[in-house]
Amino acid sequence: MPFEPSSRTPRMPGNGCQSGQPPDSRGDGFAGGCLTLIALLIEIPVAFLLALTLGIRGWGRADERAGTPPMDWVPILWLGGFTLAVLVIAGIVLYLAHPFAGAVQLLIAAIALIFTITAWHEQYERAHPPPLPTCPTRAGVPCAPSNLVTDQ
Repeated sequence: MPFEPSSRTPRMPGNGCQSGQPPDSRGDGFAGGCLTLIALLIEIPVAFLLALTLGIRGWGRADERAGTPPMDWVPILWLGGFTLAVLVIAGIVLYLAHPFAGAVQLLIAAIALIFTITAWHEQYERAHPPPLPTCPTRAGVPCAPSNLVTDQ
């Protein structure tokens, strides 16, 4: 005896809804694309403004003082906050069942995280310079760079 389904209306697999009920909450591609475009139109100017302010902020510090400078946490915190905001947006978009928009947001968050880790590494290297090599003429004493003012 062949199997005959009870109703002739086709249903999507996994949908589980009857013919009079709305489909599940999975978003369509157009809405996901619109969400992606809106989020990118907000995030791109914020990222440019953040890069501009952090770039201008670091201009006047090249020759500030001669000692080891402390670690500057401002770029790390600003970039980390931007990364966290993008992750929150990605979580909200994924919760609203728009996987394409969520994947784009997660990709942007990964790129922002790379910039955050790079900023941390640069600040750490600036605050913790490598020790000077030992001087061969004086045992155990680090070689000091020659001072042009006192050598003349």
